Amino acid sequence: MGTTPDGRQATPFNDAAWAAREVIELLEVLWERGRDAVSTAPVSSSQLRALYVLEREGGISLGRLGRLLGAAPSSVSRLCDRLQALGFVERTPRPANRRQVETRLTGKGEAYLLDLRVRREEALLAVIASMPPTQRNALTHGLNGFRTAVDDLLLPARARPGEEDSQSA
Repeated sequence: MGTTPDGRQATPFNDAAWAAREVIELLEVLWERGRDAVSTAPVSSSQLRALYVLEREGGISLGRLGRLLGAAPSSVSRLCDRLQALGFVERTPRPANRRQVETRLTGKGEAYLLDLRVRREEALLAVIASMPPTQRNALTHGLNGFRTAVDDLLLPARARPGEEDSQSA
């Protein structure tokens, strides 16, 4: 039996562990380079996460936003204060209970996220276009294999996209 690139005895587990370390390191490097290539200014990464949550969830309470972000209410309130000062979010009383406040993206916040996505897509397209076709195909094949492995490992059989519930047959 051979050895892994880091010199350990090759076993399915050691091979997978080596590959996992390599993927983690590559993703960290790519993430940093991506952040450098396409700035998220004027928002921080925490604020950007909040904007994505608000985009996905629509109008929600600060408490729910905090739970989804895993952040303390006081931190979420300050974060939203800054986003509101930028004009990216608005907080309004809920129609059903005017004592509760609903936080949602503004048109300016939606435009910011759209522009950021366009800039990120352009940067990614430039990189992928510079790759030889065989490497692009390998990247696509590898990412599809990764998605399949995640689905197989983490999703219950009946929750997998495109598969019917075998119990209903």
